[in-house]
Parts: sequence; structure tokens; C-alpha cells
Amino acid sequence: MPTYDYRCETNGQVVEVKHAMSEVLKTWGELCARAGVEPGETPVDSPVNRLITGGQFISSSGVGDAAPACTTGACCPTGVCGLD
Repeated sequence: MPTYDYRCETNGQVVEVKHAMSEVLKTWGELCARAGVEPGETPVDSPVNRLITGGQFISSSGVGDAAPACTTGACCPTGVCGLD
């Protein structure tokens, strides 16, 4: 599941949460509930905006495609054997 950064218009805080790509959080209350944090003094109906970021997404199918560890025991120039 991808991660997203949201910024609260009222308190200026930025919170990172994971949710489905089709979901959009609109209020501080929704954001806090999804992130598992207390809303504090900020009204729960305060608007939030999703920030444009690179995002983080790891596919479980891509994990098995990782390059093999270096068999020489030495560090390769690129950190991955065979990829100079």
C-alpha cells in the first residue's frame, strides 16, 4: 500500500499515512484516525491537503527480483554485482 503525506491547513502539521490509492482523506479527524494519532487541540473538521511527493510503494512481487549479493565478498562500485 502506498504512503502519502498530508498537511493540515489549521495547524501546519504534516502526517504520513498508508492507504489505498483510491482513498482521499479530507479532514484532520480522518487523517488522525488513519495515522493512529490523537487530534490534540486541532478541530477534527479542519481541512487537510495531500502533498505532492514521490511516495513510497513496495510491491511484494518486486522483492524477489532483487540483485544477488556480491559473491566476491568485496564491495562492487555500484553496490550490486554485475551492474557497473
